[in-house]
Amino acid sequence: MARKKTEIQAIRSDVPIYPIGVAAKLLNVHPRTLRIYEQEGLIKPTLVGNRRMFSADDIQWITCLRTFIHEEGISIPGLKKLLDLVPCWEVAGCPAEIQQQCTAKVDRAVPRTLHPVGDAAARLEAKEKDRQSRGEPGQKKKHQSSG
Repeated sequence: MARKKTEIQAIRSDVPIYPIGVAAKLLNVHPRTLRIYEQEGLIKPTLVGNRRMFSADDIQWITCLRTFIHEEGISIPGLKKLLDLVPCWEVAGCPAEIQQQCTAKVDRAVPRTLHPVGDAAARLEAKEKDRQSRGEPGQKKKHQSSG
């Protein structure tokens, strides 16, 4: 019997394959640093169960963030404001071919909001946060009970 050859395909750079400990080692940081970046809204790792998983794209983005923080001297709040105003690829200086394939494009329907393209839940959440930050109608209000 002839054996069928299996073609080996490269893993796409947007596939989350690194748990937080491995990602931290690759970046030469403590896992707590990655959790802080997540809490600050600078990164959004994929959750598999309750484990944070990072892709090669995430690792590259975190490397960019760390360059801005440690070499350019931009604070985390400063980075957040900068990313609110311009797309991440303008901040990082990504070439055009990278911009076209970027999985973290800014949704023009929700300006200043960064989230993975095609993530409907993230888009709705981003729209709601944008409305709340601008105090627009449509935000959820708490009803007070009389009693």
